[in-house]
Amino acid sequence: MNKDGPIIIIEDDPDDQQILKEIFAELQVTNELVLLNTGKEALDYLDNPDVRPFVVISDINIPKMSGLEVRKAIDQHKEDRIRCVPYVFLTTAASHNTICDAYALSVQGFFVKPGTYSEMKETIQCILLYWRRGKTPNKD
Repeated sequence: MNKDGPIIIIEDDPDDQQILKEIFAELQVTNELVLLNTGKEALDYLDNPDVRPFVVISDINIPKMSGLEVRKAIDQHKEDRIRCVPYVFLTTAASHNTICDAYALSVQGFFVKPGTYSEMKETIQCILLYWRRGKTPNKD
């Protein structure tokens, strides 16, 4: 896992994007933050062979293809540099069926978007800490 690689955020809501940018700045995260609005944008970005992400944090309700569809496409990717990147959902779509669908796609985490800024910051901090200490099959 490339712990210095970009953090990919797949989120179409401008307010949520702004909040996440502020949180990453407050946490003094040095990774490049790549904000993508749609699943198609995410897959196009990840197809670049020079991209070696640290983690993908995705909403489920995004335009063109859902976060679940993006995860499925990534899971079928032929390259470990993409397939083995931690993929975490941060979403309001938290029905039991949606959570089960996500884990059926080997998602590495599922978090409900918190209602407050401080809870969101704590959630992001936990996600990053976990994956900074974790290991994946990637050779990076």
